[in-house]
Amino acid sequence: MAKQPDDDDVDLGVSLVTVATIVDRARALQGIEELDLEESDEDATGDASPAEDEADPLTEETLASFIDELNEDEQAALIALAWVGRGDYGPDEWEEALRLAAERNIGRDAGTYLVNMEMVGDLLAEGVAAFGLSVEEVER
Repeated sequence: MAKQPDDDDVDLGVSLVTVATIVDRARALQGIEELDLEESDEDATGDASPAEDEADPLTEETLASFIDELNEDEQAALIALAWVGRGDYGPDEWEEALRLAAERNIGRDAGTYLVNMEMVGDLLAEGVAAFGLSVEEVER
């Protein structure tokens, strides 16, 4: 069970709505990739996939761009949340994780770094859950 923080007003440095949006997009992207792998033989006909029919298709590049448009503090918070979700840090080590994520992100591409993490949507959701919060309960 996730350790409940002493302070009910945990400041993650990024809004839960933003995290939930990224989680949704990352999970949808993962679903598209799994669907593409399963149907790759069926797509030999050259028909457009559902993702290609959208006006603004969801791709790794669009998700990375969305993350890169956030400010540096929000990007560092996302990286730190993913690390917490992966188990590299606990909620009690949040300040250290946040500091190291900010250092790691100097002059780098946070969007690409996060998008390239395996199961990044689930890692972010687990990171939030470690603080006793839930992205599933966030209204979108």
